[in-house]
Amino acid sequence: MRLRSFVIAWFVLLGIGGSIAQAVETPELPELGKREGVKPRNVVFILTDDHRYDAMGFMGHPFLETPHLDAIASQGVHLKNAFVTTSLCSPSRASILTGLYTHKHRVIDNNRTVPAGTRFFPQYLQQADYSTAFIGKWHMGGEHDDPRPGFDHWISFRGQGNYLAPNPKYTLNVNGKRVKQKGYITDELTDYAIDWLKQQQDSEKPFFLYLSHKAVHSNFTPAKRHARRYADADLSFLPRGKEISAENNAPRWVRDQRNSWHGIDFSYHSDNGLDYLYRRYCESVLAVDDSVGRLMEQLKAMGLYESTLVIYMGDNGFMWGEHGLIDKRVAYEESIRVPMVMQCPDLYEGGKVVDSVIGNIDVGPTILHAAGLETPEYMDGQSFLELPNKPEMDWRKYFLYVYYWEKNFPQSPTQFALRGDQYKYITYYGLWDVDELYDLKADPGETKNLINDPAMRSVAKAMENRLYEMLGDAGGMDIPMNQPRGGSQNKRWAERGGKDAADFPAAIVVDQPLNREAK
Repeated sequence: MRLRSFVIAWFVLLGIGGSIAQAVETPELPELGKREGVKPRNVVFILTDDHRYDAMGFMGHPFLETPHLDAIASQGVHLKNAFVTTSLCSPSRASILTGLYTHKHRVIDNNRTVPAGTRFFPQYLQQADYSTAFIGKWHMGGEHDDPRPGFDHWISFRGQGNYLAPNPKYTLNVNGKRVKQKGYITDELTDYAIDWLKQQQDSEKPFFLYLSHKAVHSNFTPAKRHARRYADADLSFLPRGKEISAENNAPRWVRDQRNSWHGIDFSYHSDNGLDYLYRRYCESVLAVDDSVGRLMEQLKAMGLYESTLVIYMGDNGFMWGEHGLIDKRVAYEESIRVPMVMQCPDLYEGGKVVDSVIGNIDVGPTILHAAGLETPEYMDGQSFLELPNKPEMDWRKYFLYVYYWEKNFPQSPTQFALRGDQYKYITYYGLWDVDELYDLKADPGETKNLINDPAMRSVAKAMENRLYEMLGDAGGMDIPMNQPRGGSQNKRWAERGGKDAADFPAAIVVDQPLNREAK
């Protein structure tokens, strides 16, 4: 019995206890060690939803205007290889807040609440006498929007929220009280964030602001001032998945997914089409950029612009025609790679670029570092605060990616991936199809699957071994399974070949029987 109590308490501490942890009281928060010579500084963390890594002006986008995000990159640091451990809203947000891989924090889909006893890094900031605020989309379970641990100030809404109030009675949760949503949510959340910052002007405490936008999640809804800004933009640059074929050993499930909720032939089960959705998406980004500019102006007005660490990040990537898909979840680059820029003039010269692979599990450790605190031993992430000034730092060589099948969106299977500097290996669990290996330098679009190339067999095997070693080290060899929740978006459009399945990949189709010994 003693051993069981100890194990439960330890699981709770790590935030991996699942249902068993929910019946146990939260243990006392351990006190973190202090970093010598680090003066706690103010931190603003801005998170957006479904923002692609390259949907910013400075990334060479053909028409999208993001002057304020561009300014952070030019005056601060661009972390060009930022990735998420799971490309899905709730799992990614849980990894940001806990510093843990998905299979540890157990928020494996968008319907799960965080297990009781889970530690969020802002709780350590509170312990270090920080003022903390969460404003925006929480989205780890949609049952309620009550204040969560780690935050003195709380403004949120249930689930995905709404760009505009769906009815006159719709409300936000403002510090436990129901307050009507008044206008366009990106602007309104920014208003709340600026009001809170103003309240910190005369405080002796350092502050941490976590501004979590609904934008740019579907249904893509630009602010009135931005509507139809890109109605006539040339979209010929968008990929249409033409290279994704059985001959190139693209998995069958990927090609079947073209005609699905997450495919370009039946996007969101509508007939609006890829171009319409993409234009609305880009127009919705514009208010986010405005928000960033307003926050920066407020920091300047408070005399805190030079000393405040500002980090901007997307919660996951987004496909716009790559592999014939939209949305995220899958292990391809456009899905798992996110925008990340940061600035703090007191720390960094402008125009720095970090090539090292940064993960969402690293956000908590980095912000704790900025607060003068050590990283808790149980966290999987590490601080990148010094990386822009010390590029020679020892850093990870591989990044682990996991995604667990959801009945809601059955077209994407459970998948594990290992991303290195040159190669990416992807494997699928419980699926009759091919795994994937890509040379990211020679084939950045991931269109030629090398998994069955005899010359690449040793690379594939080495990466497979390393993948499962990392899964084992991280406690991920047991797949977390929960009863599915919600409906299933499992329809196909007959008009676009929905009655026919894709061909099997060429590598697994043979012309002659292989077993001549069968009796």
